[in-house]
Amino acid sequence: MKKLILSTVIVLALSLTFTSCREKKEETTVEEAVTETMEVTEEVVEDVVTKAEDAASDIIANAEKTLQEAEEAAKNAVGDAKAAADKAVEDAKMNLESVKKMASESVETAKEVVEDTKDEAKKAADMIKKDN
Repeated sequence: MKKLILSTVIVLALSLTFTSCREKKEETTVEEAVTETMEVTEEVVEDVVTKAEDAASDIIANAEKTLQEAEEAAKNAVGDAKAAADKAVEDAKMNLESVKKMASESVETAKEVVEDTKDEAKKAADMIKKDN
């Protein structure tokens, strides 16, 4: 009976030893898994934050570039409109000068026609006087 009790105690002691070692290993494994999960989560969060910052920087840079392009296009449009207006003013001045010149020439031509008509009328009057 002594042998049976001693054998049972030894088996019990061995099983407790192996069981306690397993529990420690499981605890260590769980702790390691939790630690590794936390580390991976931190890395993922850092990656997400970095990518979000990069994306935000890209969006801001693109918005600034688009704004500069729009500003340049507006300046060009204003410049083009001013150039077109200046050209229209110059064309109007040239047309006005042409009209003045044509009017002046018309007046001169009309004066000449009047003078010629007077001369012709005088000649006709003189001829009529001579015939009478």
